[in-house]
Amino acid sequence: MRLLLIEDDEMIGAAVRSGLREEGFSVDWIKDGAAAESAWRTAEYDVAILDLGLPGKDGFKVLADLRGSGNSLPVIVLTARDSVPDRIRGLDGGADDYLSKPFDLNELAARIRAVVRRRTGRAEPLIEHGGLVLDPARREAKFRGEPITLSAREFALMEVLLSHPGRVFSRGQLEDKLYGWGEEVGSNAIEVYIHLLRRKLGSDFIRNVRGVGYTVPESL
Repeated sequence: MRLLLIEDDEMIGAAVRSGLREEGFSVDWIKDGAAAESAWRTAEYDVAILDLGLPGKDGFKVLADLRGSGNSLPVIVLTARDSVPDRIRGLDGGADDYLSKPFDLNELAARIRAVVRRRTGRAEPLIEHGGLVLDPARREAKFRGEPITLSAREFALMEVLLSHPGRVFSRGQLEDKLYGWGEEVGSNAIEVYIHLLRRKLGSDFIRNVRGVGYTVPESL
Protein backbone atom coordinates (compact mmCIF):
# COMPACT_ATOMS: atom_id res chain seq x y z
CA MET A 1 0.00 0.00 0.00
CA ARG A 2 1.51 3.33 -1.06
CA LEU A 3 0.99 6.48 0.99
CA LEU A 4 1.66 10.17 0.33
CA LEU A 5 2.80 11.99 3.46
CA ILE A 6 2.55 15.80 3.26
CA GLU A 7 4.27 17.12 6.40
CA ASP A 8 6.79 19.96 6.84
CA ASP A 9 8.03 19.11 10.35
CA GLU A 10 11.29 17.16 9.92
CA MET A 11 11.07 15.22 13.19
CA ILE A 12 7.39 14.27 12.81
CA GLY A 13 7.74 13.44 9.11
CA ALA A 14 10.77 11.20 9.64
CA ALA A 15 9.10 9.40 12.55
CA VAL A 16 5.84 8.85 10.67
CA ARG A 17 7.59 7.62 7.53
CA SER A 18 9.81 5.24 9.50
CA GLY A 19 6.97 3.91 11.63
CA LEU A 20 4.60 3.35 8.72
CA ARG A 21 7.30 1.60 6.72
CA GLU A 22 7.74 -0.78 9.65
CA GLU A 23 3.99 -1.42 9.41
CA GLY A 24 4.47 -2.54 5.80
CA PHE A 25 3.45 0.66 4.00
CA SER A 26 5.39 2.36 1.22
CA VAL A 27 5.64 6.07 2.03
CA ASP A 28 6.55 9.08 -0.14
CA TRP A 29 7.20 12.21 1.93
CA ILE A 30 6.93 15.79 0.69
CA LYS A 31 7.39 18.87 2.87
CA ASP A 32 5.33 21.66 1.32
CA GLY A 33 1.84 22.06 -0.03
CA ALA A 34 2.93 23.45 -3.39
CA ALA A 35 4.52 20.09 -4.34
CA ALA A 36 1.45 18.04 -3.44
CA GLU A 37 -0.35 18.32 -6.77
CA SER A 38 2.62 17.14 -8.83
CA ALA A 39 3.01 14.18 -6.45
CA TRP A 40 -0.53 12.87 -6.78
CA ARG A 41 -0.56 13.49 -10.52
CA THR A 42 2.60 11.43 -11.11
CA ALA A 43 1.90 8.41 -8.87
CA GLU A 44 -1.10 6.38 -7.71
CA TYR A 45 -1.56 6.48 -3.95
CA ASP A 46 -3.90 4.61 -1.63
CA VAL A 47 -4.07 7.32 1.06
CA ALA A 48 -2.68 10.84 1.61
CA ILE A 49 -1.74 12.00 5.11
CA LEU A 50 -2.03 15.77 5.17
CA ASP A 51 -0.76 18.37 7.64
CA LEU A 52 -2.60 21.70 7.59
CA GLY A 53 0.20 24.10 8.58
CA LEU A 54 2.27 23.76 5.42
CA PRO A 55 4.60 26.27 3.74
CA GLY A 56 3.84 27.35 0.19
CA LYS A 57 0.19 26.28 0.31
CA ASP A 58 -1.71 25.38 3.46
CA GLY A 59 -3.41 22.04 3.90
CA PHE A 60 -6.95 23.35 3.45
CA LYS A 61 -5.96 24.74 0.02
CA VAL A 62 -4.22 21.46 -0.88
CA LEU A 63 -7.39 19.56 0.04
CA ALA A 64 -9.61 21.98 -1.90
CA ASP A 65 -7.41 21.66 -4.99
CA LEU A 66 -7.38 17.87 -4.75
CA ARG A 67 -11.16 17.60 -4.54
CA GLY A 68 -11.65 20.39 -7.08
CA SER A 69 -9.68 18.34 -9.60
CA GLY A 70 -12.07 15.41 -9.14
CA ASN A 71 -9.44 13.26 -7.41
CA SER A 72 -11.01 10.82 -4.92
CA LEU A 73 -7.73 9.94 -3.15
CA PRO A 74 -8.59 9.27 0.51
CA VAL A 75 -7.14 11.92 2.83
CA ILE A 76 -6.40 11.74 6.54
CA VAL A 77 -5.71 15.16 8.04
CA LEU A 78 -2.94 14.96 10.66
CA THR A 79 -2.55 18.29 12.40
CA ALA A 80 -2.08 20.25 15.61
CA ARG A 81 -5.22 22.25 14.77
CA ASP A 82 -7.68 20.39 16.97
CA SER A 83 -10.49 22.92 17.37
CA VAL A 84 -14.00 21.82 16.47
CA PRO A 85 -14.32 24.44 13.68
CA ASP A 86 -11.08 23.20 12.08
CA ARG A 87 -12.22 19.57 12.27
CA ILE A 88 -15.56 20.49 10.71
CA ARG A 89 -13.86 22.50 7.98
CA GLY A 90 -11.48 19.65 7.16
CA LEU A 91 -14.14 16.95 7.03
CA ASP A 92 -16.63 19.08 5.12
CA GLY A 93 -13.80 20.08 2.78
CA GLY A 94 -13.33 16.49 1.66
CA ALA A 95 -11.09 14.81 4.23
CA ASP A 96 -11.97 11.20 5.05
CA ASP A 97 -10.62 11.34 8.59
CA TYR A 98 -9.07 13.85 11.01
CA LEU A 99 -6.42 13.05 13.62
CA SER A 100 -4.94 15.60 15.99
CA LYS A 101 -1.32 15.84 17.11
CA PRO A 102 0.10 14.43 19.31
CA PHE A 103 -1.06 11.04 18.10
CA ASP A 104 -0.30 7.35 18.44
CA LEU A 105 1.31 5.80 15.36
CA ASN A 106 -0.64 2.56 15.82
CA GLU A 107 -3.87 4.55 15.74
CA LEU A 108 -2.78 6.28 12.54
CA ALA A 109 -2.03 2.91 10.94
CA ALA A 110 -5.44 1.61 12.04
CA ARG A 111 -7.17 4.67 10.58
CA ILE A 112 -5.32 4.17 7.28
CA ARG A 113 -6.54 0.57 7.10
CA ALA A 114 -10.10 1.66 7.95
CA VAL A 115 -10.11 4.34 5.24
CA VAL A 116 -8.87 1.82 2.67
CA ARG A 117 -11.57 -0.66 3.70
CA ARG A 118 -14.25 1.96 3.18
CA ARG A 119 -12.82 2.94 -0.18
CA THR A 120 -12.89 -0.64 -1.44
CA GLY A 121 -16.35 -1.31 0.01
CA ARG A 122 -15.03 -3.90 2.44
CA ALA A 123 -16.30 -3.75 6.03
CA GLU A 124 -14.51 -6.75 7.49
CA PRO A 125 -10.90 -6.32 8.74
CA LEU A 126 -9.64 -9.54 7.13
CA ILE A 127 -9.04 -10.06 3.41
CA GLU A 128 -10.17 -13.51 2.30
CA HIS A 129 -10.02 -15.10 -1.14
CA GLY A 130 -9.48 -18.61 -2.44
CA GLY A 131 -8.54 -20.03 0.95
CA LEU A 132 -6.04 -17.25 1.68
CA VAL A 133 -6.73 -14.99 4.68
CA LEU A 134 -4.70 -11.83 5.24
CA ASP A 135 -4.81 -9.88 8.50
CA PRO A 136 -3.38 -6.43 7.63
CA ALA A 137 -3.40 -5.24 11.24
CA ARG A 138 -1.24 -8.11 12.48
CA ARG A 139 0.58 -8.75 9.20
CA GLU A 140 -0.38 -12.41 9.47
CA ALA A 141 -1.60 -14.85 6.84
CA LYS A 142 -3.30 -18.23 6.71
CA PHE A 143 -3.80 -20.49 3.71
CA ARG A 144 -6.43 -23.21 3.89
CA GLY A 145 -6.55 -22.83 7.66
CA GLU A 146 -2.82 -23.08 8.24
CA PRO A 147 -0.50 -20.16 9.13
CA ILE A 148 2.00 -19.25 6.43
CA THR A 149 4.94 -16.88 6.54
CA LEU A 150 4.96 -14.01 4.07
CA SER A 151 7.70 -11.41 3.85
CA ALA A 152 6.66 -7.75 4.04
CA ARG A 153 6.88 -7.42 0.24
CA GLU A 154 5.01 -10.68 -0.38
CA PHE A 155 2.25 -9.57 1.98
CA ALA A 156 2.02 -6.15 0.33
CA LEU A 157 1.89 -7.73 -3.14
CA MET A 158 -0.96 -10.04 -2.14
CA GLU A 159 -2.85 -7.09 -0.63
CA VAL A 160 -2.66 -5.31 -3.99
CA LEU A 161 -3.74 -8.33 -6.04
CA LEU A 162 -6.59 -9.21 -3.67
CA SER A 163 -7.87 -5.65 -3.61
CA HIS A 164 -9.38 -6.31 -7.05
CA PRO A 165 -9.66 -10.05 -7.88
CA GLY A 166 -9.81 -10.47 -11.63
CA ARG A 167 -8.02 -7.21 -12.38
CA VAL A 168 -4.74 -7.52 -14.25
CA PHE A 169 -1.88 -5.46 -12.79
CA SER A 170 1.16 -4.71 -14.91
CA ARG A 171 4.62 -5.10 -13.44
CA GLY A 172 4.97 -1.31 -13.40
CA GLN A 173 1.71 -0.87 -11.48
CA LEU A 174 2.81 -3.43 -8.88
CA GLU A 175 6.19 -1.74 -8.52
CA ASP A 176 4.45 1.60 -7.97
CA LYS A 177 2.35 0.07 -5.19
CA LEU A 178 5.24 -1.63 -3.42
CA TYR A 179 8.05 0.89 -3.72
CA GLY A 180 8.29 4.55 -2.82
CA TRP A 181 10.69 7.26 -3.97
CA GLY A 182 14.33 6.41 -3.55
CA GLU A 183 13.74 2.69 -2.97
CA GLU A 184 15.78 0.51 -5.28
CA VAL A 185 13.72 -1.84 -7.43
CA GLY A 186 15.44 -4.88 -8.93
CA SER A 187 14.74 -5.49 -12.61
CA ASN A 188 12.98 -8.79 -11.82
CA ALA A 189 11.84 -8.09 -8.24
CA ILE A 190 8.13 -8.57 -8.96
CA GLU A 191 8.78 -11.82 -10.81
CA VAL A 192 10.81 -13.10 -7.85
CA TYR A 193 8.01 -12.32 -5.37
CA ILE A 194 5.42 -13.91 -7.66
CA HIS A 195 7.58 -17.05 -7.87
CA LEU A 196 7.92 -17.22 -4.07
CA LEU A 197 4.18 -16.73 -3.55
CA ARG A 198 3.32 -19.43 -6.05
CA ARG A 199 5.51 -21.86 -4.15
CA LYS A 200 3.47 -21.14 -1.01
CA LEU A 201 -0.01 -20.83 -2.56
CA GLY A 202 0.16 -23.03 -5.64
CA SER A 203 1.04 -22.26 -9.23
CA ASP A 204 -2.53 -21.32 -10.22
CA PHE A 205 -3.24 -18.82 -7.44
CA ILE A 206 -1.57 -15.95 -9.29
CA ARG A 207 -2.06 -16.07 -13.06
CA ASN A 208 0.18 -14.51 -15.68
CA VAL A 209 -1.61 -12.73 -18.54
CA ARG A 210 1.02 -12.81 -21.24
CA GLY A 211 2.26 -9.39 -22.24
CA VAL A 212 -0.03 -7.65 -19.72
CA GLY A 213 0.70 -8.62 -16.14
CA TYR A 214 -0.60 -10.63 -13.19
CA THR A 215 -3.98 -11.32 -11.64
CA VAL A 216 -5.71 -13.40 -9.00
CA PRO A 217 -8.80 -14.98 -10.60
CA GLU A 218 -12.19 -14.00 -9.19
CA SER A 219 -12.96 -17.66 -8.51
CA LEU A 220 -10.40 -20.17 -7.28
